[in-house]
Amino acid sequence: MISFNRKTWLSLGTGLVFSVLALYFTFVNIPLGDLVDYLKKINYWWIIPSLLIAIFSYILRIWRWQIILYPVKRSGFKSAFHPLVIGFMLNCILPGRIGEIARPVIYYKREHVAFSKVLGTVGIERILDALCLLGFFIYIMAGITIDPSINITFAGYQITPAVLDMLWRVTLKFSIVLVGLIILVCFSRTRALLNKTIMWLPDILIFLKKSSREKIRERLCIKITGFLDHLSVGFEILKSPGYLILCLALSIVLWWLLGYSVYVLSLGCPGIHVSILQAFAVEIIICFAIMLPSVPGYWGLWEAGGVFGLMVFGIPAKEAAGMTLAYHFFHLIPIILIGLVSAMITGFDMVKAKKIGEEDLETLGHGKEEISCERGS
Repeated sequence: MISFNRKTWLSLGTGLVFSVLALYFTFVNIPLGDLVDYLKKINYWWIIPSLLIAIFSYILRIWRWQIILYPVKRSGFKSAFHPLVIGFMLNCILPGRIGEIARPVIYYKREHVAFSKVLGTVGIERILDALCLLGFFIYIMAGITIDPSINITFAGYQITPAVLDMLWRVTLKFSIVLVGLIILVCFSRTRALLNKTIMWLPDILIFLKKSSREKIRERLCIKITGFLDHLSVGFEILKSPGYLILCLALSIVLWWLLGYSVYVLSLGCPGIHVSILQAFAVEIIICFAIMLPSVPGYWGLWEAGGVFGLMVFGIPAKEAAGMTLAYHFFHLIPIILIGLVSAMITGFDMVKAKKIGEEDLETLGHGKEEISCERGS
């Protein structure tokens, strides 16, 4: 079962406070009575197909992660399923996206594969997601006409076409930098040069004694280079064009499904008429919004992004808030429930899992183990 220590409970409580504040500022301009009345008018039968589509996208995520894990260890569906759904569940109930770190820790515990190796596979996932979001955003902005003079103020925030343009450009620059860093770590020659540079850095500190510089090299530099060597195993999928293309295809399909789930839900929401392309745009704007400092379950940030996105396409604030709130709630609760059941099945312990990850990082300081990049190793 899941175990929480005092610090975890404090983190959860802090996150909940920020969630309440985020929700307040998102809905402060919408009369509560009107919002409740609108929620009563939604045809909730449309939740079922919308949710089923979203759940299938999670199945594709699991298949994609299985493929990315090949260089680390060939894993069955169940082996990938439990860490992924528990990680998503933790993102929904704890702040700081702790589920992203918990996933490789859980996989380590169950499959006895180094934390840092699996962490690299999670990094590849995030890059694939970012590339898909950027691609969809560029395509959608090219196919949708938005009044350049539109300026929406909502709960103290402003959204304009210029803001949207800035968001995707910043994301693009960040992705390029991240891909560059991964290339440095992924390929043996560039990684060897990077490791050599890291091991040389203490020599810059000429004001320190030689013995002190050696201690820094031993206690810090060896750990960092060992971590990079482990991490590079998780990036090995980049060297397999066939698997990489398959992962990209799965990424495109799963994001298309998430956008389509928004469109399907809109069919049951009175006063909301959006095209499939516009529904994709709303999903992407939500994704940009929840990139901000995260609260548990992205409450408030998710709603702000959804309301902004729908208002851009002329949907009134009340209807936009009602649909976004329903979309978020009914898509979040099943993930939490599935994650909790998975945690009980696997006996996941939050405190022990955290210690396992710390111990794995600590072992890097004792030297580099031989890393096998063969599939199925």
